[in-house]
Amino acid sequence: QVQLVESGGGLVQPGGSLRLSCAASGSIFSIYAMGWYRQAPGKQRELVARITSDGNTNYADSVKGRFTISRVYAKNTVYLQMNSLKPEDTAVYYCKLDLTITGYWGQGTQVTVSS
Repeated sequence: QVQLVESGGGLVQPGGSLRLSCAASGSIFSIYAMGWYRQAPGKQRELVARITSDGNTNYADSVKGRFTISRVYAKNTVYLQMNSLKPEDTAVYYCKLDLTITGYWGQGTQVTVSS
């Protein structure tokens, strides 16, 4: 059993910042990567940022230079620091844990950017 607990979403004004966190627990072996995805109303879920076990990161073009993903390996926790938020960043943000043979999703946390 694997659980992902997300936190940190909320309402923020344009230009503001939020920090999302996701803690994984349970029978976790051989983590390949952890990442954040988002899904806006009427749109498909898309990759926001991802970090592999060896520290390689990749970002969606739309968030490069504004968002930073990081991970505390000992705690199986991944963070997403989001700066200079825009209304188009509004979405439900999901944490994903990629193990060697399968993956798990968090329940999602709402991020709303609005004045």
